Amino acid sequence: MNREIIERVLGAFERKDMDGVLASFADDGVLFDVHYPSPLMQGKDAIRAGMENAFGMLKQPGFTMRNVWEGENNCAVEVDTHHVLQNGMEINFPQVFIMEARDGLITRLQSYVPYPPPPLPEPPTA
Repeated sequence: MNREIIERVLGAFERKDMDGVLASFADDGVLFDVHYPSPLMQGKDAIRAGMENAFGMLKQPGFTMRNVWEGENNCAVEVDTHHVLQNGMEINFPQVFIMEARDGLITRLQSYVPYPPPPLPEPPTA
């Protein structure tokens, strides 16, 4: 069942189907993804705002699932991400999503990528 949930939300994202994405999340669901202006999105309003940003930047989102590990109320999925941006640029990178679910809805979906965050600014000198 958890594989079906993750396939449903990733498929809706690939179709840029806002209603489908939001229908996959519990009302108090959390999405965390460093690719968004606000990486921590809590609740459907915040997730909607994040999706609006993503859908505006992406001409064609894409994921190829490589591996799925399922637990009772969770799963992990390794994907090859291949997105086409609005300007035609293609970006490809591996990614892992960790998902927790309750009653068939996502309560937490967190992305992990194999590269570090941007460097921190230098501290001020005294």
